[in-house]
Amino acid sequence: MNKFKILSINISKKKGETKNPVSTAVLEVDFGIKGDAHAGNWHRQVSFLAQEDIEEMIKKGAIIKYGDFAENITTEGVDLANLPVGTQLFIDETILEVTQIGKECHNNKCAIFQQVGDCVMPRSGIFAKVIKGGEISSESNCYYCI
Repeated sequence: MNKFKILSINISKKKGETKNPVSTAVLEVDFGIKGDAHAGNWHRQVSFLAQEDIEEMIKKGAIIKYGDFAENITTEGVDLANLPVGTQLFIDETILEVTQIGKECHNNKCAIFQQVGDCVMPRSGIFAKVIKGGEISSESNCYYCI
């Protein structure tokens, strides 16, 4: 069992907007985070990005806050990009399954790429689908199994 922490849970009401931190969230099976614009019955229901990767962008001069990469969950203590597809993430009673590592930036690149000429999300962000739902928070007990 490998532990990690949630530093921030982030949602947005509309696609294309920066996500904003919330104190708790409800994960719904085959949907994602209730109230988030990117939720739906597809393979990228919940996005994750590690604080360690965000710090890489800060060193390059990016001025950012949680949710600026459109990540739903900002983590600490796990190398997300090296988790194999199929890895299960346990957050309290919820279960998520990694479905994709990274994603291509939009044609016009994100605001962070415009700012510093790079973006970490395409190579380090991951996506997961919700297998078992429930409520999560930054106080949640989190671990993963490969």
